[in-house]
Amino acid sequence: MSWRWIPPLSADGATQMAIDRWMLQQQSDGAAAGCVRLYRWSRPTLSLGRHQRQIEPQWLRLHDRGELDLVRRPSGGRAVLHAGEITYALACRPASARRLTAYGEACHWLQEAFAAVGMPLEFGQIRASQAAQRGNCFASGTAADLVHSDGQKRIGSAQLWQGPCLLQHGSVLLAPPQDLWRAVFHGDPPHLPELPVDPNALEALLHQAAQDHLCGGSLLEQPLSAQEWLAIQALRDPQGSGLD
Repeated sequence: MSWRWIPPLSADGATQMAIDRWMLQQQSDGAAAGCVRLYRWSRPTLSLGRHQRQIEPQWLRLHDRGELDLVRRPSGGRAVLHAGEITYALACRPASARRLTAYGEACHWLQEAFAAVGMPLEFGQIRASQAAQRGNCFASGTAADLVHSDGQKRIGSAQLWQGPCLLQHGSVLLAPPQDLWRAVFHGDPPHLPELPVDPNALEALLHQAAQDHLCGGSLLEQPLSAQEWLAIQALRDPQGSGLD
């Protein structure tokens, strides 16, 4: 069965998270093959992991001043600043229920896309227990993340499982705004090598890599229908953030 490719779209954080929840729901209902998409955020947004309860005072101040939106992710992990990046999401029923095996299989296409532009990525070596002590997802690279040879993190990923069904989504850093990053995290963003392609070309490479290395060459582009949008709106957090 062909995987589904939802064309890239830009929207607010609550809507994007509702789409990701809907993708996983489709898998849980047994009514869909695998699904993958890329997306952007219509405003700078800080997403917090499902179990991340500590909300830093500067995040609330930036939110109150209208400089930053806040949203709760359905998956785990730490805070991610969505600005100067591309987000990906995929939902499927992996062949293996082992978490690290599933991560490896679900990230292989991302590695292939970056290898195609001469930038090989490998999995991080930091223990998850160490990373959990830091509020910033990109402050460390675990076995769930893809890093450059010097350890600088390019892609951070997180998962949510419902039985045998997996939602995995993550952030591909391009050129994060340094001033906003410092205001959010009180530190500099990762010192990443400059990409040899522009964001649109990278999106095209990611699409091709998904087709060739994620779903075995069978990837069908299908925008969300009006009926699907109604179902997604029902999953959208009415408060817009899901923070408590």
